[in-house]
Amino acid sequence: MKAITTRRYGSPAVLQTEEVPDPVPKDDELLIKVHAVSLNQANLVLLKGKPFLARFAYGLWKPKHIIPGSDISGVVKAVGKQVKHFKPGDEVYADLSNYGFGTLAEYASVPEEALALKPAKLSHLQAAAVPLASLTALQALRDAVRLQPGHRIMIYGSSGGVGTFAVQIAKAFGATVTAVCSKKHKENMKLLGADYILDYEITDLTKYYGSFDAIVAINGYQPLATYKKLLNKNGVYVMVGGSVAQMFEAMLLGPIFTLASSKKLGNFLKKHNTGDLAELTNLIEEDKVRPLVDRVYPFQACKEAFTYLDQHHAYGKVIITIPY
Repeated sequence: MKAITTRRYGSPAVLQTEEVPDPVPKDDELLIKVHAVSLNQANLVLLKGKPFLARFAYGLWKPKHIIPGSDISGVVKAVGKQVKHFKPGDEVYADLSNYGFGTLAEYASVPEEALALKPAKLSHLQAAAVPLASLTALQALRDAVRLQPGHRIMIYGSSGGVGTFAVQIAKAFGATVTAVCSKKHKENMKLLGADYILDYEITDLTKYYGSFDAIVAINGYQPLATYKKLLNKNGVYVMVGGSVAQMFEAMLLGPIFTLASSKKLGNFLKKHNTGDLAELTNLIEEDKVRPLVDRVYPFQACKEAFTYLDQHHAYGKVIITIPY
């Protein structure tokens, strides 16, 4: 089969199209004909090997996962003898970031526990945009900040893959949403249901006090002291994206800022949960959440897709379609 491979760390220029052996599913796996894949910031980390700390997970000197790609939408072609809930012909989607990546290929072997049935109202192209970003948003809102109806939440960096899902899911939970984004995305945020929109280029958040029950920071930067001041009593802040410096700031300084305070500050990492993907399917089928696609690239333009993700602030997701 044809696959996109990365055998050394570097820019999108190191990506190659190769003929590799077809995957052979294990007893608890399914063989999936891949129709579409979406790119996430994690794919850039895997490609570049930056930050360096990521190499301890992904390969110190060269990538241990040579076929990138985590989000997938496709059709079941064969099932292992232990598979119970899927059959050939089923349309499915999944996030394989916890299962070795490997979706930028014509076929992929996928553990049954990673899969969910694709929402019937979505095309494969749309469905591929959903898994990793929407799971991150859902778990951050439901589990990390414990968003409740009537809560006031700020979503800082609301126009990217995770952010666009976070705005919609927060509204589905009954929250009042303040989206922070660039001026060019203000109208888009209104269409997604945000109640208030702040332009991060001209808004001085140091002048705001105690307005939010929850803050989810995805892109951009504000000092932790600013976020703490913006929180109400018992408010919660989590960082789900950003630079390594921001990650360590939240991880190391968050507990210090929390001392002697009813406010909590820290960071958050998504965990795989197929039940959560099924929950998102329900929200999609109920028209409460929809994936947003910024650009679509064919398989042969994979380098261009990675370059666009790396150099631009995509509104929604970047998709790569696989010939079938």
